[in-house]
Amino acid sequence: MNLEQQEKIVLEALEDVKGHDIRAFDTTPLTSLFDRVFIATGTSNRQTSSMANEVVRQARKYALDVVAIEGQTEGEWVLIDLGDIVVHCMQAAIRDYYQLEDLWGDHPLDLDKIRALPMPAKNKPD
Repeated sequence: MNLEQQEKIVLEALEDVKGHDIRAFDTTPLTSLFDRVFIATGTSNRQTSSMANEVVRQARKYALDVVAIEGQTEGEWVLIDLGDIVVHCMQAAIRDYYQLEDLWGDHPLDLDKIRALPMPAKNKPD
C-alpha cells in the first residue's frame, strides 16, 4: 500500500472519532526512521484512547503493520507506530507543552488533498 493510502486511513480514523486540530507532516527531510507524523488532540483521556484505538483498528483492517502502541493506559498521550507513519493522539495540555509541531512541522501536508483521495480496498472484512 502506498504512503498516500496510509495517510488516508489514518486521517479518516482520527476524524471518525472527532479528533481535533489534526495536523500531518512530511518528515522525510528530517529523519529516515519514518515518513509522516500525524498529531491530533482529544478532549479527554477516553477520547484520546478512542482515537488511538480507531487508528489501530483501521490499520489492521487494511493490513498495515502496527509496530507499537505506547501510552494507551494513561490516555494523555498515545503514540502509534505504523512504520511509515507515527501518530500522536494527545490531550491539549500535553500537546501545548511538548509542541511537536515545532519539531516536525517544517513540511505540513495538505489534509484536504488527503481527504479527497479514495479509500483503498480493505484487506480484512469489517
